[in-house]
Amino acid sequence: MTRFEWRGGPATLRFESVLDPVELTREDGDLWSAEVELPPRLRVTYHFVDAEGEEHADPLNPDAAGPNRSILTTPDLEPQPHWPVAGPDEVFDVPSLRVRWTGSLGRKTVRVHQGGEPVVLLLDGDDWMYVHPFTAAFESAVKAGETPSATLVFLPTPRDRDAEYSSPALWQAIRDELLPLLNENGVTVDPARFVVAGQSLGGLSAVQAALDFPALVSRVACQSGSFWYARDLPDKGISLDGPAGGDTAVRLRDADLSGLRVAFDAGEHEPRMHRHCAAVEELAGRAGATVRVNRSPAGHDRAGWRHALLRDVGWLLNDL
Repeated sequence: MTRFEWRGGPATLRFESVLDPVELTREDGDLWSAEVELPPRLRVTYHFVDAEGEEHADPLNPDAAGPNRSILTTPDLEPQPHWPVAGPDEVFDVPSLRVRWTGSLGRKTVRVHQGGEPVVLLLDGDDWMYVHPFTAAFESAVKAGETPSATLVFLPTPRDRDAEYSSPALWQAIRDELLPLLNENGVTVDPARFVVAGQSLGGLSAVQAALDFPALVSRVACQSGSFWYARDLPDKGISLDGPAGGDTAVRLRDADLSGLRVAFDAGEHEPRMHRHCAAVEELAGRAGATVRVNRSPAGHDRAGWRHALLRDVGWLLNDL
């Protein structure tokens, strides 16, 4: 059992994608607590929600994920290498190069950490700058000799993730608008050395980009890709109960992916995702892609994705 404590008024303990919410019990004065049985091999993001609905990181846990989330790791897991332990009040440095992109997708601010010649494009880049400091973790891995240096491009999270990440228009705009704009700012993208990384709907988008734009996207790091997505399902294709692999599996059956290298990861604690991810992983290999598959000790949660992201980007860059 793991004990959680909170001081103040009534509060609820919430976990990212695993376990049901837990109402804290008042012990004495302003002390509230709960004992929770956690499954083994779990790294999870969690937070407290007070009676007013405000979200709070755990003040007793030094390992935070932004200002109102904390990360818990069960004792049977080693710490994630290279990721700094940071409190909720810590503000991370953001890449100094800022590129204003105004085009068919509206206005976006793209941040660039300039490193070596290969370019890594990170979808949902706001998370990897402000909540989980990917630049710091990546540079630590470079210093340790585990990955070559690279230029990191942080694409901001779209306002409508469902719409933007399920449409090839994103990648057409990246090819025709963003890459020339980056070149104007001194960042040249060689498609043969271009790595794309995405999670959940971003992972779906990255893999489908390899199908739609193979000359542009041939190296993908995908964590917990939303391969359940199918356009003909109700609720905009959001259903984990549909055919395994959704639209992506259908397209992969007739695809030639002999030029693609893709690293797949999914959480051990998101079982409803497994049949969808496994279908896509198997079909991508049959289509000729070089495939690497891992399962992380987490749910549908950046606490697990962040190590997979760093590891799999390193694998793709080392192959260069």
